[in-house]
Amino acid sequence: MKFGTVALIGRPNVGKSTLLNQLLKQKVAIVSDKPQTTRTRILGVVHTPGAQIALLDTPGLHKPQHLLNRRMVRTTVETLEEADVLYVLMDTTSSPGPGDLLVLDHVKGAIRKRPRPVILVLNKVDLVNKLKLLPVMENYARLFAWTEVVPVSAEIGDNVDRLLSVTVAHLPEGDAGYGEDTVTDQSMRTLAAEMIREKILLQTYEEVPYSVAVEIDAFVEEGKLARISATILVERESHKMILIGKHGERLKEIGTEARKELEAIFEMKVFLQLWVKVREAWREDEHALMELGY
Repeated sequence: MKFGTVALIGRPNVGKSTLLNQLLKQKVAIVSDKPQTTRTRILGVVHTPGAQIALLDTPGLHKPQHLLNRRMVRTTVETLEEADVLYVLMDTTSSPGPGDLLVLDHVKGAIRKRPRPVILVLNKVDLVNKLKLLPVMENYARLFAWTEVVPVSAEIGDNVDRLLSVTVAHLPEGDAGYGEDTVTDQSMRTLAAEMIREKILLQTYEEVPYSVAVEIDAFVEEGKLARISATILVERESHKMILIGKHGERLKEIGTEARKELEAIFEMKVFLQLWVKVREAWREDEHALMELGY
């Protein structure tokens, strides 16, 4: 039996959460086109014959501006230091940039402390002309002495099976760390909050998505019905008005989309109530961050 932890590391928006969902074949992490969508470490457990892989999705490494962001970066660095294997995700649709080099600096520091396999996962290969792919791969391959280089498309699943087989080959031997039915450590309350936040990210722009947090006030299961009440926190009155929208239309649409997603995930009917509340500078408030699970 083989068992090990694998940290998904990369700059924001490189596709870590999309890859996690693809490897698990189910959605446990929210995704959007906004940087810094992932705010906490998310566990996803892949069960294969003779092996168990504990995938650890992490916030994108970036230069933090708020206490929230500093905690996000700290979470990623801690995960990077403790994992048995590292996936370093980079985007084949662009050349290595400052964000990628920042990630690589962190990886090099962790490897100096404790050597272990580092797999370069070149994502979004479905968006690159196949004739141009090889030079791009060679460009990234020169950055570091990677243990393996695996091109994938996290979005459509290309080559993820090979990524898993390569990973198993580099896992340490050991007993399984989780039960056979364990897929994630995300509770239903956490998933509810995150899916609501995902719908907000998809519908808002500029500063609003980054100033939003979701707090579950009540989560009650009644047979095949879940009654969920949630408060959406924003930092400014203007953000509150944007979220609510004209005649409450945007908030209604966010609630409808979130309810549909949650019903699919939980496989039960969901009754969802949403409120919007202003809490100034919550991203700099230690107490607020603790309450929100950050």
